[in-house]
Amino acid sequence: MERLTTTPEETELLGQELAARLRGGDIVLLRGDLAAGKTTLVRGLVCGLSGDGEEVTSPTFVLVQTYPCAGRGIGLVHHIDLYRLARSSPHALREVGIEELLSESDAVAAIEWPRAEIVGWVPRDARLWEVLIEALDDDRRRITVTAPEGEG
Repeated sequence: MERLTTTPEETELLGQELAARLRGGDIVLLRGDLAAGKTTLVRGLVCGLSGDGEEVTSPTFVLVQTYPCAGRGIGLVHHIDLYRLARSSPHALREVGIEELLSESDAVAAIEWPRAEIVGWVPRDARLWEVLIEALDDDRRRITVTAPEGEG
């Protein structure tokens, strides 16, 4: 799915649409430049899963923010930002607890700046979604959502 958005609200709405397709244990990999709208899309995910979108902030300095939700068997959204760990070893990622967060079957993990190592930590039954957000100018974003294989 590819969508052009022109406001943060449209990006949030796309996050809500994606949330409707998620199930517990899913992992959403978010790619895009700084200020592209990754956290805005996560705000939409949280709202779409009956959480409080107003609570969503960028986890750049704390690495992980967890938001309670009540949507279709999904109790939590783990919002993970690996920007500051870009040059860290896989061991450092494990020490942060990323691997454990990915294995929670009643949660969704939304990961900004995902690292290649993470794909190897994805549980076998988890579905992996990929989101690419491209800033075309100050307002417009091209957002491409790639569904897990077989999801269409």
